[in-house]
Amino acid sequence: MPKPGRPRRPLPLRDGVDPVRIRLADPGQGPRSIPEELRRRFPDRLAEFEAALASGQVVTADGAVVTEATRRRRGMDVWTYRTPEPEVEVPFGIEVLHRDDRLVVVDKPHFLATTPRAGHVTQTALVRLRRDLGLEDLAPAHRLDRLTAGVLVFTVDPAHRAAYQDLFAARRVAKTYLAVAPAPEGTPRVRERSSRIVKTRGILQATEVDGQPDAHTRITLLETRDVETRDVGDGAWGSGEPLGLYRLEPTTGRTHQLRVHMNALGTPILGDDLYPRVRTITVGDFSHPLQLLAETIGFTDPISGAKRQFRSRRSLEAWPTGRTRGKDPGHPPSATAPNSCML
Repeated sequence: MPKPGRPRRPLPLRDGVDPVRIRLADPGQGPRSIPEELRRRFPDRLAEFEAALASGQVVTADGAVVTEATRRRRGMDVWTYRTPEPEVEVPFGIEVLHRDDRLVVVDKPHFLATTPRAGHVTQTALVRLRRDLGLEDLAPAHRLDRLTAGVLVFTVDPAHRAAYQDLFAARRVAKTYLAVAPAPEGTPRVRERSSRIVKTRGILQATEVDGQPDAHTRITLLETRDVETRDVGDGAWGSGEPLGLYRLEPTTGRTHQLRVHMNALGTPILGDDLYPRVRTITVGDFSHPLQLLAETIGFTDPISGAKRQFRSRRSLEAWPTGRTRGKDPGHPPSATAPNSCML
């Protein structure tokens, strides 16, 4: 069943985008009329609200259309649409790896956010998939960072959504990632990193702090290569030292965990705009994606009991074929070029 506290939207999606819920002030504060309250609180969106009111697109939680005569009650919400700001299109498709009546599993490209947030609304995997697949109740079972590509799981049926989301929240999912990062001489084949990671709201970087570890990653160096320096202005894509292809296996899911751990070990992931330092990326610059790929996801299906395993078909741009030394035959790279089944 859907989790308690998650209200059912009384308006349909609009081009894949959810309506917004507005919590009204208590009736003793400001005008009692709902339209007057909206005009008072949102003077910068006055024209948008007037149009929504005139077209019957402001409604109460039970779906009743708000009119000039509608009065506020304590704890009352209204729903309406907000027109998204213009966004730069992410010019990469989403490949559907699996689809059934409970799950949609996709291969997300770099630069595409999982769900709407801040300046990314229409250019998100959720909105694109809802629109292209016609699935209004589609919702993520978990999330990938906007700059990370790879396997991403969505739920189709709200009746089963909590079961899958709880599976990820309880860490009963096995995940592997591939990353390209420096591999200085002497880098161990296998390393583990455990630390306490704190991400403060409003600060871009997460940091490791003293205290009981709450983040753990196993890091395996699969291959190394000698590469030429690639000048990308500010050293975002390599310094001429050997590079390594790493498999990362997190047993926890802290914000930016893999990026923080790789940076702390002196091998920051190529293309990272936050670690070891914050770099400004021009809007619409898709030339140097973070070299991090969610390679596989596996779990026991909480509904059917079947074993589920999904694998990305993408590759990392900084790891082309050939010029390989030190290949680990026990762990061959598994990401291949995506096929043509794209949305």
